[in-house]
Amino acid sequence: MPTLHALAAPTHADPYPYYASLRAGPPLWFDPDLRLWIAARAAVVDEVLLNPLCRVRPLTEPVPQAIAGSAAGTLFGQLVRMNDGDPHARPKLALQRALAAVPLDVVQRYALEAAAALGASLAEALHAATHRLPSQVMARLLGLDAATWPQLTDWTADFVVCLSPLSTPAQLAQASVAAQELRKLFQQSPAPANSLAARVLQEAEAVGWQQADALWANLVGLLSQTYDATAGLIGNSIVALQTQPGLWHALRAAPERVAALVQEASRFDPAVQNTRRFVAEPTRVAGVQLAAGDTILLLLAAANRDPALHVRPDAFELDRAGYRNYGFGHGPHACPGQALACGIATAAVQALLPCLDKARLAWHYRPSLNARIPVFSIPKESP
Repeated sequence: MPTLHALAAPTHADPYPYYASLRAGPPLWFDPDLRLWIAARAAVVDEVLLNPLCRVRPLTEPVPQAIAGSAAGTLFGQLVRMNDGDPHARPKLALQRALAAVPLDVVQRYALEAAAALGASLAEALHAATHRLPSQVMARLLGLDAATWPQLTDWTADFVVCLSPLSTPAQLAQASVAAQELRKLFQQSPAPANSLAARVLQEAEAVGWQQADALWANLVGLLSQTYDATAGLIGNSIVALQTQPGLWHALRAAPERVAALVQEASRFDPAVQNTRRFVAEPTRVAGVQLAAGDTILLLLAAANRDPALHVRPDAFELDRAGYRNYGFGHGPHACPGQALACGIATAAVQALLPCLDKARLAWHYRPSLNARIPVFSIPKESP
């Protein structure tokens, strides 16, 4: 097997040859160093994501040990995406219905208005587009007062750090402070009529989801998911513009194709590269007998480029047919906010296009075991 390991791949300059080598290997492979089963083929990823015995958290550790007992841990444990069964099904339905009711033209308008104030320089604009714009659009959709947006974005940035096992004790402590402040903000802010927050509350009542504290926690969850995943979607779309031949020509001829650019970027180089599933009871996957307590690492980015799923999977094609994308999940835990995230990212990239046309950018990836989020810089011109 290649020397690059699966948890280092998301921030590697080009992990895709490595992912291809894993797809060419056994359908399910055990990495003795990582102590994880690895699934890279689309069919196996599907099988695991649809297996009810493969859960999003271990039965013995519903909240990561590093944050258990903290405010951040309490919020984490109430997130719909971190639960299975009834604690997941009804809340997920409420969120799905509420998000589906958000008009995409309103999302685009809010994003374009936020993009109008991205920053005077390209460096400021790139930072604002990938770090502040997504959460501020979501805050506006939720009906939060504009005066709270700058602080809210900072709290969201502090909170999402607790989702990574790479976080330091100081970062985890700050994440708990942020979790308390975010929860307090939602509890003290009345949900305006027709806001996304009001829709979530209405749909929660309709499906019988009556846990008020968990409701507020999942509104925070909408902010945290938007902050990281949409930042990666915007950033990886910009990387595609910088690296894929012919894209600039295609977009100059038809600027309305930015939406297709964002969609293909989310398949070709997804922000969420992998996810885990934890075996609750003995089960078989890809013909392999797994024991309770086993952990499976699903390489979503590898599955996105599986030749069994897509023709010419390693080509970036704006007119791709038969589109499938594991970057937003699949099955019971598929992300209900995919259209909203793509709408925000499309508006952000559209706003940045004029200043990106002649720009030469450098980038590295934010440290992460599962996310691929570019951090951009502008190289100084050589003397």
